[in-house]
Parts: sequence; C-alpha cells; structure tokens
Amino acid sequence: MQQRQLRELVEVSPPQQAGDASGQVIELIFGRWRSQILYAGIKLGVFDALASGPKNAARVASEFELDAGLLYRLMRALGSLGLLSEDGAKAFSLTASGQLLREDHPRSLRAMTLLEEGPEHYAAWKHLSALIAEGSQNGFAREFGAPAFEYAARNPNYGAVFNAAMSSFSGMDNMLLLQALETYDFSRVSHLCDVAGGHGYALCNLLAKYRHLKGTVLELPGVIANRELLWAAKMGVGDRCTYVAGDMFQAAPSADAYMLKRILHDWDDAECLQILSAMQRAAPKQARVFIVEQVVPGPDTSHFSKLFDVHMLVWGSGRERTGEEYAALLERSGWKYRQTWYPPSKMLGIVEGVKE
Repeated sequence: MQQRQLRELVEVSPPQQAGDASGQVIELIFGRWRSQILYAGIKLGVFDALASGPKNAARVASEFELDAGLLYRLMRALGSLGLLSEDGAKAFSLTASGQLLREDHPRSLRAMTLLEEGPEHYAAWKHLSALIAEGSQNGFAREFGAPAFEYAARNPNYGAVFNAAMSSFSGMDNMLLLQALETYDFSRVSHLCDVAGGHGYALCNLLAKYRHLKGTVLELPGVIANRELLWAAKMGVGDRCTYVAGDMFQAAPSADAYMLKRILHDWDDAECLQILSAMQRAAPKQARVFIVEQVVPGPDTSHFSKLFDVHMLVWGSGRERTGEEYAALLERSGWKYRQTWYPPSKMLGIVEGVKE
C-alpha cells in the first residue's frame, strides 16, 4: 500500500483524451478547493477525532467547540474526496487514505499538508506570475521579508511544521533510496557522510542495512542540539554514527562517500558549487558522492518534479534539475559524473559522482 500511496502523491495524472479537455481544465481550476478542504479538516482535528472510531459531526463539533452544521458540510466534502466514509446515520469514519492524516500515524502526511497548504506557502504562491515576468525567484522572501530557512528560525510555529513535513518526506524517500541502491556495491565504502542529514534517519537506515559502514551526519549546531531527536541510538547504530556540527558551504569531514538528500534543489547553481566543492576538497581519491533528488525527465514525460520545480521557484532560490544539469554541477566542482541510479518508480534519482 505504501508504494501505491507514494505513487499517487508524486505522479501527475496522464493526459486525458481530447474529448475530456474541458473536464481536465475544470479539475485544475478547482484543485485548490480540495487541498484547502483537506487543510481545514486537519486544522480542525477531524482526522484525529475519528481515530478512535465513527462519530457524527455533532459529536466531533462538541469536542472542539465548532459549529456542528458547518462541520457536517466540511466532513461531507471530505467524504466526497475519499478521506471519510459516511453511513446512513450521518456518522463518519476514516478511509485508508484518511488514516494517513492522523497525527499519530507512522506514515502521517498531516504535517506535509499543514506546510504546503498553510498560510505561508499559500501566500507565497500568489507572486508566481510576477516572479516569472521579472525573472526573479523567492516569493516567500518577497511576502515575509526573509528566506524560508531564516523565517523558520525566527518563527517557531512555521519551523515546527516545516521540520515535521521534512520528516514525512524523509520517511518516504528512505524506501526509494534503498530500492535505488539495492544492487550498489557498498563493499568499497567504509565511511559515509550525510551532508545536511538532519537527525540522521536516512543515514541510520543505510547503517542498519550495511553493518560494515560507519557514518557521520554533518548538520548545523541547532539541528543536532537535542540528542533525543537523533536517530542513531534509537536505531541501534549509535556506535557507528557520529554527529558533527558544521556549515556545508565551508567544509566537510573526510569520508569515502557523501550523500546529499534533497539538499541541492534548495539552492542556485553557485550555491550548489560551493557545497560540492567543499566536499571535493575534503574527499580522498576515489571518494563517491550521491545526490538524491527528483531528477527531471525529458519532454512530454509527466513527473512531479516538473511541478515541484515551480514550487522551488516560489519558495526559494533553488530548482529541480535534469540528470545532465546535476552531472554538469559535479564536473564544475571537481567531481566526475559516474551514473544515475533509480528505484523502479523513478520518483527519485541518485546521481553518483567520483573524485578521480
């Protein structure tokens, strides 16, 4: 089921037949109605309220001091979206999709919804047309006076939602990462450094699978300050995983291999070259680098990366890139492009480089 849910999240629907053209456009026009109805359901606690079993709107409304009549209309709409199921007595229960929006679900997509449909991102998107007309990026900074990372550091509520949403992405990506590297020969790698690796979830999963590996997470001091959030001890690899505070733009530890998972897409080419060059200076000969990103496919291939690329235009200075563009960044920073690894779904790509 998880593979199917991931595919539904990231794939773009295939083009419809010419006779369905108007229907396709209408679906797009009213698409935000769906996501805002979903957002309201999460904000008002509907999915968590139904985690214990079916309830009618009046009972849910009494728990959260909401208007029962208006809440019923919202819950009926959530039912129309396939997230709730309504019986003849007007009691609602969670569907399999709705279960994923509970806060306590192990693969919860709640935080991702709160981030992407929350007030900050919603406001930033209104600048898209003007950005394209002006040849600029970063509608977020235009709206809030600071780039998103800086804003998150100053605004704990946004920062908490952002970090939780990134954890959701990380959980999904981990399965794809392991699939893509299933046949990779890790016998030549003894020390893997996860650059800007957060709390170390991806790295620790690799350490758990490849028992000979030791690992280092390079992160900003504030990210790794709370030891209770770090994954190494919780996943039983604490004896082989070290957390190092540092700035990826300036320097990196020496390692046999480096991983950059969903990092380079946050930055423009000049910033990416800084990051890759810092690793290249620290790396020994024959060291590897793994760039884990959505790799943009060729023309007429529908892929979520082409939509996410516009989100990056609005949200910051970064972009999604083609395999050729990542290879060019490697070459310009002193690495040699080797090959790109994919999971069967091709939802992510792992662009491998080597220091010769």
